[in-house]
Amino acid sequence: MALDEATTALLTQLAESGTKPLHEMTPEEARGLTAALGEMYGPGPEMHRAEMTSAPAADGYAIPLHVLVPTERPRGVIVYYHGGGWVIGALPEFETLGRTLADRTGCAVVLVDYRMAPENPYPAAADDSWAALQWVDAHLQEIAGARVPLVVAGDSAGGNLAAIMALKARDAAGPELALQLLVYPVTNCDLDNESYRDPANQLLLSRESMVWFWDLYAPEHAMRQNPDACPSKAADLSGLPPAVVLLAEHDVLRQEGEEYADALAAAGVPVQTRVLEGQMHGFFTMVNVLPGSATGIAYVAEAVDRQLTAQPA
Repeated sequence: MALDEATTALLTQLAESGTKPLHEMTPEEARGLTAALGEMYGPGPEMHRAEMTSAPAADGYAIPLHVLVPTERPRGVIVYYHGGGWVIGALPEFETLGRTLADRTGCAVVLVDYRMAPENPYPAAADDSWAALQWVDAHLQEIAGARVPLVVAGDSAGGNLAAIMALKARDAAGPELALQLLVYPVTNCDLDNESYRDPANQLLLSRESMVWFWDLYAPEHAMRQNPDACPSKAADLSGLPPAVVLLAEHDVLRQEGEEYADALAAAGVPVQTRVLEGQMHGFFTMVNVLPGSATGIAYVAEAVDRQLTAQPA
């Protein structure tokens, strides 16, 4: 299926503005691009409470967190890790998405501002993400007023981190997770599979962009074989929380997402997967810009509702 009209129009607008491909930018230039896109999303729904706090990292660094609480008694807490290839992305760019997810799910959403490459390469993002998850688990009562179900979620590199957090939580016997929401996640480091080679997928994110991201985040290829870099490298995927995997049809990451979902299912993990037709990588976070975002958020919200109805606090 061809890209939808809104996506085609956005790509045309970016091309006409002279925007360079990501892999031809410096990290600072790429961060400027995502900041500009973030300004298009609008303010997002009002929250019962919205506050900044921080979680301590192992080295004493304070990891910024944005806590978005939609109601006095949220039904769960979603720890959300943003995308951007472990290199780009900032909390303000994901606030509208976080507020929308909180509003649609009835859950508090905690946005995690983990440290990024190349200033802080692998394993900084995974280490910060783990410290943040542990902090949220220890402060559930403070955030939600009760020990409500805890969910990990993320898009792209954030989906990678969410999947890794599910593995870490299983291996550490906690925190207990009700669900993992993986939106076009990075799960492998094979840059030559079918979806990577497909010319129709070389869009806002391309194969060359992913080479650029991986080289900045984990420049030594041996690093990428570790499960806390590529969750598909884990020897055992059994015993993980139920997974919702949302993918884009025109995305270099589609195949590895499908393969990870299949591997989870083969290991006995309940998995719900959808490939959204006519969409490119990045659609989910483009709230109020791409109609595919609303479709994807509705899909995720319905999945959260089903899981929390089946597994209440």
